[in-house]
Amino acid sequence: MNGIGITLRALHDGERDLETDLLAVAERHRTEHEVHHVATDVARWSREHAARLAALGPGHGVELSGPRDHTAPGALTALREKAAQALGRRPETGLLLLEDLRDLHLAAARNSLHWEMLAQTAQAIRDRALLDLATDCHPRTLRQMRWTNTMIKVLSPQLLVSV
Repeated sequence: MNGIGITLRALHDGERDLETDLLAVAERHRTEHEVHHVATDVARWSREHAARLAALGPGHGVELSGPRDHTAPGALTALREKAAQALGRRPETGLLLLEDLRDLHLAAARNSLHWEMLAQTAQAIRDRALLDLATDCHPRTLRQMRWTNTMIKVLSPQLLVSV
């Protein structure tokens, strides 16, 4: 496998992991409605990115699996919801939210760097399909980063002072 294949695999795995992490944060912070809904929405972007990378992979000598299945059993989903409601807005939950947002931001930043590397390489080797993919997907990753950064800026003062 060449460097492009290695980078495609790293980005594919990163997008799949980011999707999983976004959905986990959405469930863990169900009582924070903005976090819950936005994280769920932007997780779809990472899912789409992973699927598009998987489709492009064979052309670069790398087989990448499709999106992960995130269907949760009904009882487990209900239990998570009850736990989120019980935790509510306690200070410890706020610190966990900040930690989760930080981790999401760093994961999105890592993916952003991979998208940038692929875009630059695609331009250098004149690979139109790879450049189109990076051009389409990278802006969404940047938006994921901006969202986490904004949430951290908004929530940090209140949450860190309240502990």
